[in-house]
Amino acid sequence: MTSDSQDGLFDEGLVERVEPAGDGVVETGAGVNKRFKPFEPDAVMLVPPSLDEWLPGNHLARFIADLVAEELDLSRFYGSYAKTKGQPPYDPRLMVRVLLYGYCVGVRSSRELERACVDVVAFRWLAGQQAPDFRSIGRFRKRHLAALGNVFLQALELCRAAGMVSLGRVALDGTKVRANASRRKAMSYARLSEKQKILATEVSDMLADAQSVDAAEDARFGVDKRGDELPPELADRQSRLVKMAAARKQLEDDAAAKARQEAEQKARDRGDDDDTAAGKGDEAAAKAVVRPGAQRNFTDPDSRIMKTADGSFHYCYNAQAVVDADHQVIVATELNNTGVDVQQLVPMLEKTREINGSLGGQFLADAGYCSAGNLEHVASLEETVAGRSEFFIATGRLKHGEQVPDVPRGRIPAQATGRERMGRKLKTKKGRAVYARRKAIIEPVFGQIHTRQGKHVLLRGLKQAQHEWNLIAGCHNLLKLFTFQGNTGFPAPAGT
Repeated sequence: MTSDSQDGLFDEGLVERVEPAGDGVVETGAGVNKRFKPFEPDAVMLVPPSLDEWLPGNHLARFIADLVAEELDLSRFYGSYAKTKGQPPYDPRLMVRVLLYGYCVGVRSSRELERACVDVVAFRWLAGQQAPDFRSIGRFRKRHLAALGNVFLQALELCRAAGMVSLGRVALDGTKVRANASRRKAMSYARLSEKQKILATEVSDMLADAQSVDAAEDARFGVDKRGDELPPELADRQSRLVKMAAARKQLEDDAAAKARQEAEQKARDRGDDDDTAAGKGDEAAAKAVVRPGAQRNFTDPDSRIMKTADGSFHYCYNAQAVVDADHQVIVATELNNTGVDVQQLVPMLEKTREINGSLGGQFLADAGYCSAGNLEHVASLEETVAGRSEFFIATGRLKHGEQVPDVPRGRIPAQATGRERMGRKLKTKKGRAVYARRKAIIEPVFGQIHTRQGKHVLLRGLKQAQHEWNLIAGCHNLLKLFTFQGNTGFPAPAGT
């Protein structure tokens, strides 16, 4: 066999040539005389290439770079480096540029970011042709998570400066955000109780066995150890026993807190004073019983089983967002592990006013936020702010005996309930027109986050998940600002 036969990838003698399928007619000269653009993959560049020439002038990466250089306050990042010793870390500007762009385009895993800094031109340009490893990216994100979450407030200020936020009409809604928790790493309360007893027996038996082999410790552990360390299998069982005990206690505490809250609410509804309501709550908490099917997850104990939009159940968090109608900018957001929305109205109203100084002219919310207490609260707010804010909350199904006319006219009956009053408002011509805009304001925001960035969190634990969600919401606002700047030519960052 000659050396020429080995020039290709395969031995030509082993390759079977197959004629193209067809009617047997081959057009002579097809593609032979056609002129193609030059293609020389092995050509050598005489002048070193510039990555800056490979990136379009209106690229999102350039927008992010200008924001980091000119607009964002990075003092919290730099201020955390108090010691001068050790290996020099990556510049926070580099890491913030990479992380912000990654969260904008949906590349959030530290390993994926490491690969992108090598393979993707935009990431490589942002990183200045450096390639931070995934451990450095993960450590930086963990160390500066609160500062990264603060990007939401800074992005909101930029949107407000660009004239994208008027607070004339805002809408509140919630969405389920998938937690980074395995459904296979969970256990029900009944199973926890049973497994705890089995493990406790196993640990006791193994400790008794360990005492009977004291004489063989030197031979077993060697001279480099004291000889009193726990065997790996015993240490593993004990750690699992500790985790199970903590999970069981948390389930019991949750059941007691829920029973206390329900009992206090019932007492207040009956007209009892605070001391009586507190006593009823303590009594209910002491008698609370955990449902046997109540579960606790071991990978992310703070997450909860929630029903998602597709009807399935997953470990999730509940993300709340208040969105301005003008350009779908998120003006307030929060992440919690409570599956229902009704408890979130008052906290989100307070957060909206705290961040923006106003509740907005018209505040819209769906029936998930409707309750007697919430309607009473917003009615008092409408009186307090003297007409500057008006609330439109869907009432859902009316209770037995409640009635709302199809076309309300005349005075509102003095004995009308809060639900009836709100129902009358929504049945008016103005109420129907205003509330009809709710879905168009807020639903696309969650859809855009789900499509571009991913409606899930990578970090575990409620506090860390909250910071990451704030970063996701902040990047959503940055994308809105980038689109607004491209459409209007508004010079959002000072450096553009």
